[in-house]
Amino acid sequence: MALLQLRGSVERLAPAEPAHRSEAVDVSDPELVQELRELIEALDRRVPRVERAGESAIARDAAVLRATAVSRLHELTNQSEPEEPSSPRSEKP
Repeated sequence: MALLQLRGSVERLAPAEPAHRSEAVDVSDPELVQELRELIEALDRRVPRVERAGESAIARDAAVLRATAVSRLHELTNQSEPEEPSSPRSEKP
């Protein structure tokens, strides 16, 4: 019973204002292109950790993020085909 009272007293309530606010930041196209390429490369280097709880959701989110980054990179560079940086894991020795 005392545990339930203690738990009730320490449960967190939702803050009145969101803790994270997104603000628009001006970024030049060349800088954004470089950052998108770096993001795609980092996602390609990511090694799934199957022993970790929630890994399938993390891998799924990473795949969606990568696809979105590739699409945005395509828009910025006006290429006829979306640029697909090569994945180190898919290359053959």
